[in-house]
Amino acid sequence: GDAILRCLPPADWTPGPEDLAGREDFRDVCLCSVDPPGCKDIDDAVSCERLPNGNFRVGVHIADVTHFVHPGTAIDKEAAERCTTVYLVERRTDMLPGLLTTDICSLRGGVERLTFSVIWEMNPNAEIVDTSFCKAIIKSQAALSYAEAQARIDDTSDRSKLTVALRNLMKLAKLIRAERMRNGALELASQEVKFELDSETQDPTDVAEYTLRDTNRMIEEFMLLANQSVATKILQTFPMFGVLRRHPPPKDEALKTMKKLLAKHGIDDFKYGSNKELGDSLTKAVKADDPYFNTLVRMMATRCMNQAVYFCTGEVQPALYSHFGLAMERYTHFTSPIRRYADVLVHRLLAASLGISPLPEQLQSKPVISEQCDKINVKHRMAQWAGRASADLHTFMYFNSKGKQSAEGVVTRVRRSGLQVVVQRFGIEGVVPMLEADWDVDEEQQLVTSRADSSVTIGIFRRIVVNIEADNTDFRNRTRLTFERVVTEAERREAFEKVEEKRKQVQKEMFPDRLVPEAN
Repeated sequence: GDAILRCLPPADWTPGPEDLAGREDFRDVCLCSVDPPGCKDIDDAVSCERLPNGNFRVGVHIADVTHFVHPGTAIDKEAAERCTTVYLVERRTDMLPGLLTTDICSLRGGVERLTFSVIWEMNPNAEIVDTSFCKAIIKSQAALSYAEAQARIDDTSDRSKLTVALRNLMKLAKLIRAERMRNGALELASQEVKFELDSETQDPTDVAEYTLRDTNRMIEEFMLLANQSVATKILQTFPMFGVLRRHPPPKDEALKTMKKLLAKHGIDDFKYGSNKELGDSLTKAVKADDPYFNTLVRMMATRCMNQAVYFCTGEVQPALYSHFGLAMERYTHFTSPIRRYADVLVHRLLAASLGISPLPEQLQSKPVISEQCDKINVKHRMAQWAGRASADLHTFMYFNSKGKQSAEGVVTRVRRSGLQVVVQRFGIEGVVPMLEADWDVDEEQQLVTSRADSSVTIGIFRRIVVNIEADNTDFRNRTRLTFERVVTEAERREAFEKVEEKRKQVQKEMFPDRLVPEAN
């Protein structure tokens, strides 16, 4: 409404002297943003300079949204209600008005923008010597896509200042990542197939996958590091009022069941006592004759995970603060204030901890903070469901236009309602109903047996042929899977690479205008 629009700066806003007070001037620093192609809401930029002592000064520069969104204003109340930008397949509903989202806060190339920056001094082994935080003004040299940044890094003839900075960031990111993996961080997506995962809860919002380049990982590493550094800082200053993100360990029962199932398939040493053990077990769970097996095992492990949640530090025991999936003791969200309200709260906490601005009233009461965190958690889940429903609708439309299709699927779970099946060729997953009159379902043993011929059984990892068709009964727009037959062991399996090619083609047809939100 009008009250919200009155909170906005003029459309032709540029930083004036009053905006620069108390800010570091990074306009001459060589920095850029790296995002999915066509990204308009650019939250973050990165920089890397070599210091005279041989170390690096690395910066993560995040849009200074709280400079424009003040506590208690109409625009703030609306954002606190929406909590997140919602991404559907081909459109998004923003948390903040478009003027801020895609223009004044977006760190576009070649224009001056205000940031909240995290600066580290790192030695060449990527060990942090010093961490500092400041509000700043920047002028990004370029808004690159992941592919463009990768092409620059790979082009050996390119020795420009920006490309050298990107190469150094890449080297450091690989070292930081290796250390994180050593500490037990989980890689729940496999190399070939990156399910569109919620950054660190790793909830598969399935279908969408895209080529993961090293540059994706590079940006992710520095975003994770910035989030971790900020979490540590605000917790030191406000042990009772911090807004952090925790990820509880996985469901023990589910992992126990998974261990039993894998044992039946020759994977005997599946350990999961810690995130490190689980990560190592997932890496080892491979079958030489089936490249897709490891992807399926990782998908099954994903199902055992708990959700990550935002919480108020004063309301939870410190022993429960840690983040299982990232193998971090302290974690929060700071790097996407344009599209997540939690990050807006964290920016305010950080600004107060640095003495830049007072701690707003909304962050001085544990019950109020807890209530807001709960609301964000609920809205975050609702946004995920909306995204999934949108993907399901596009899947339905695809099969509606293609007509009934038959394809091979792999069973990943036996339920009362039927077999959970992944169909690699189309990149979809669903439940195939098994009629009780014809099949005996044993959830305990994860097995279905034919009542007509007890020698015919279907268990986990078994290949079956399913029919896939669009089902519009009662206007439900569902994609229905039905059982056709079991694939015999003698039948040749289509080469993994071939099926992958087909799947990628299908995905392009299914989601021609897909928006890819950043993971971090």
